[in-house]
Amino acid sequence: MGATNFACIGKGKDAKEAFSNARSEALYEYGHGGYTGSIAEKDGFKLVTLTEAEKNSPNLFHAKIDELTDNEFSDKWGEAGCVKMKEDTYYFFGMASC
Repeated sequence: MGATNFACIGKGKDAKEAFSNARSEALYEYGHGGYTGSIAEKDGFKLVTLTEAEKNSPNLFHAKIDELTDNEFSDKWGEAGCVKMKEDTYYFFGMASC
């Protein structure tokens, strides 16, 4: 099987709750059969910090997410990347099996 990039928003009181909510939503949306190419395939995440400039500029944001996906979060079986966007909103990204 292959791998594909994924990205999604999760909401919750903290990153753990947001990850659980995003994963549950993906399992509902794509099913429980595996190889969905979504956050449903992830068992965990790692919080990363972006600069305010990277968070506020779409071009810088996506360039940084692409760089992280190509390097630190390129393992389809590894953790998802997570960026706190605001108080209850988290951006999850990475590679997932498909």
